[in-house]
Amino acid sequence: MQRRRDPVERASDGSTDLYDVSTWEPRSAVDGLAYSIYGAISYGLRAIVLGVAIAITLALLVQPVRLAIEDPWLGAFFGLSIVPAALLAGFIWYTDITTSEPLGLLVATFLLAVLFATFAAVVNSVMAPILQPIAYVGPILFFYLIVGPVEEAVKLLAVRVFAYRSDSFRAVVDGAVYGAVAGLGFAAIENAIYIAGTVEAAQVGTVTAATGIATVRALVGPGHVIYSAIAGYYLGLAKFNPRYAGPLVVKGLLIAAFVHATYNVTVGIVPGAIAATYPIGDGLAFVGYVIVYDAVIGYYLYRKLARYRRTYRETRDDTGEPPSSELTEFEPSQR
Repeated sequence: MQRRRDPVERASDGSTDLYDVSTWEPRSAVDGLAYSIYGAISYGLRAIVLGVAIAITLALLVQPVRLAIEDPWLGAFFGLSIVPAALLAGFIWYTDITTSEPLGLLVATFLLAVLFATFAAVVNSVMAPILQPIAYVGPILFFYLIVGPVEEAVKLLAVRVFAYRSDSFRAVVDGAVYGAVAGLGFAAIENAIYIAGTVEAAQVGTVTAATGIATVRALVGPGHVIYSAIAGYYLGLAKFNPRYAGPLVVKGLLIAAFVHATYNVTVGIVPGAIAATYPIGDGLAFVGYVIVYDAVIGYYLYRKLARYRRTYRETRDDTGEPPSSELTEFEPSQR
């Protein structure tokens, strides 16, 4: 968006110095001091937020790290639990038709999502005792007002504070890529905490307990990737439509938070109803429901990415640029 100008600046022919009249840049010692103080406050606040996130993350990871040291096999379960989510995030990255995203930015986004996920853990733990006990509607309010919005917001924040500001964020679809990576980072630390907590409390062997919870968490992970990729796509739209940036970010968060909360609410009800209706076990009903739900929401994301991909090819052809060599809707671009 073009910078707005004061009437004096618009009328000036450029021959008059408008410093401190309608334009400004650091010139005097006071100017330099003000500029330095602002920069220190800005970076200082970011450093404080990052420091708090690191402290909370380290505190939450004490139990998983201790258990992994005591039983190295448990570390393997931590890794295996995010394999499906990692494959999905990799697919979204690989099908980006524009340009490859720098590995450094992808890693930074992943790590920031790990750190910021702890903010969601704190908020959830504080609000759960307040909302959950409310009769009938408590859990629903908790998931729709707290879990969905907060978790999707911190994942989007992991994209917004770093990758979004980079010159490498050159296309709308890049938002979906970084959003997917943020979802992967969130799933990684969440899975580690859940698995460690279950193993610690279990009365059975470590491998038995870890196998069960790691399987469950492996199914949950792709959902985080899908939801945050949707929110990230709208963040990408916001970057290239600054006039409507705010509403676009809100729209992405609303959609992601809604489908996230809807999963949380229904996953505790629907599989049981399926198992009671059909001659299948609770475990199979749970697996089937999660796969179907993620497939439906994933298809919504797929349609958005496919439309972007198709339009990208068409506009490049219309402008005379070399057409891409894709033969199918999601055949990866040349890298």
